[in-house]
Amino acid sequence: MNQINNAMEIFKCLNKSNCRKCNEATCLAFAAAVFKGTKRIGECPDLAPEIIALYNGQMKKPKTPEAEANDAISELKNQLRNVDLAQAARRLEGRYGNGKLTLKILGKDFGVDTMGNFFTDIHVHGWVALPVLSYILEGRGTPVSGNWIPLRELPGGKDWHRLFNQRCEKPLKKLADEHTDLFEIMVKLFSANQLDKRFDSDISVVLHPLPRVPILIRYWKPEDGLESELHLFFDDTAENNLNIEAIYTLGTGLVVMFEKIAQRHG
Repeated sequence: MNQINNAMEIFKCLNKSNCRKCNEATCLAFAAAVFKGTKRIGECPDLAPEIIALYNGQMKKPKTPEAEANDAISELKNQLRNVDLAQAARRLEGRYGNGKLTLKILGKDFGVDTMGNFFTDIHVHGWVALPVLSYILEGRGTPVSGNWIPLRELPGGKDWHRLFNQRCEKPLKKLADEHTDLFEIMVKLFSANQLDKRFDSDISVVLHPLPRVPILIRYWKPEDGLESELHLFFDDTAENNLNIEAIYTLGTGLVVMFEKIAQRHG
């Protein structure tokens, strides 16, 4: 019997047919219910018996997301002790000095030393720390290509794009709908680059949460009875510089940041 660490472990085992035989609206909702303990994995009639046996039974209580994030950050900090930060600076479009690697995060300086200490004016939430540490440890330094694709078209995006849509794109669209002027101001505040007329949306901006992992936001305002639209795109090299789970964390973290700003100033 295995402990389930997150809902995505269950979701990857499912056939993604959304058949509703488990009485949940989607396979993703079923995976979340299993993770929360309100459903048993055996309630999916299409799963192979060996998968059910692997995860069924009296499971250990899963850790809270905060505890999981703290454990992951501690492990990444331990790995950082073996990294040549000077070399990483050359590889990752950063700079090195006084024992610190400094990167530009949303236009702000973000420094880290080999002990995992952070030096920045940015409030360091888990959604910042996890992607930054992953970027330093795993990033290949691949230059961006300028070819924008949705998350589902990234090599590892197939299993993550539904959750990304629910936790990132839909909440960000809601925020843009309710605070359109403030939303446009916010993205510009974080050193976003306005794109040219080829991108025909009302708002088309590129954010740089990490030097070589840009995010393109395109937003169409509601018009003539048509609903608004908002979509996020990534450079097709993104997974060369950041793993898919960290990309998801980065995107959803940006939404949390924007929501908090909107609550204060909206």
